[in-house]
Amino acid sequence: MTMICGTTSRRFVLCSTTTTSPAAAAAGSSSSSSSIGVIRVRAGRRAKPLPPLRCASSSGMEPSAGTALYPLHRCKTIYLVRHAQGIHNVAGEKDFNAYMSQDLFDAQLTPLGWSQVDGLREHVKKSGLANKIELVITSPLLRTMQTAVGVFGGENYTDGVSAPPLMAENAGHSGRQAVSSLNCPPFLAVETCREHLGVHPCDKRRSITEYRPLFPAIDFSLIENDEDVLWEPDVREANESVALRGMKFLDWLWTREEKEIAVVSHSGFLYHTLSMYSKECHPTIGDEVGKHFANCELRSMVLVDRSMLGSDSANFNYPGKIPAGPDLPSDAADQKQEAQKN
Repeated sequence: MTMICGTTSRRFVLCSTTTTSPAAAAAGSSSSSSSIGVIRVRAGRRAKPLPPLRCASSSGMEPSAGTALYPLHRCKTIYLVRHAQGIHNVAGEKDFNAYMSQDLFDAQLTPLGWSQVDGLREHVKKSGLANKIELVITSPLLRTMQTAVGVFGGENYTDGVSAPPLMAENAGHSGRQAVSSLNCPPFLAVETCREHLGVHPCDKRRSITEYRPLFPAIDFSLIENDEDVLWEPDVREANESVALRGMKFLDWLWTREEKEIAVVSHSGFLYHTLSMYSKECHPTIGDEVGKHFANCELRSMVLVDRSMLGSDSANFNYPGKIPAGPDLPSDAADQKQEAQKN
């Protein structure tokens, strides 16, 4: 598999990998395989400073500047999901001014949105992703938590089970049964991956006190304020601010010990964040990485640490030479013989 990467800073590379959700397929979009470029240094010459990684497509067996190798322990796989259709999406499609309506406060999923959730859940199970994901991070808004729980949560909750449910029955007027927290990864609510802040009531969250009974097994411990102090009624967060917030979120994501993480967020947040990572890509790949998400679309990406700092140790590497013994490489022997002749 090759990966075509986008860069934003000295530290991180974000690469897309192949995963197409039913929603993306229905919208006519697909994720192509992508990769990181190989850096070569000739033997016997002093190494020059490494150039920034550039992105280009590669095919066949010809070497390309668009391919590279990176240690596995310096990579994470993240599965980015936009929430399913919410009532604000329907209202806003008919009239953009509807986004200003208080009736759309902390918008919940529509019946169609729940059908999209069911479709993505089936895809996640059939593709094997359900067994890979170690952590689910969700924006703390009703529509994202409903989507996260519906896609990645356990089966229907049964009374009498000691573990609390991920979602209570009929949470957010969903008409859905309670969802179990058993046999699924832990769920963590994080403010940093919220949608644009301010002005639109649909993007304002409820208090954490209100959310806890609705989503008992979601961990809200990283949210500092019970009330939504980030949302302002007359100031809409700028796109540039959203993008910077997204990059900080990925910086924080790298500090997590989990290697396979699902993130359920919003169209604007995902679009502006990924657009920052696609600027140095070949236009075709830049369009793939930075395009808008469909409702309930899932895209898989590889997050690579280029700084060589702070990465976990390699769990699968083996040092070799156990038991120890002579192991002079043949190419080194050739060089030694040539030196003796001179």
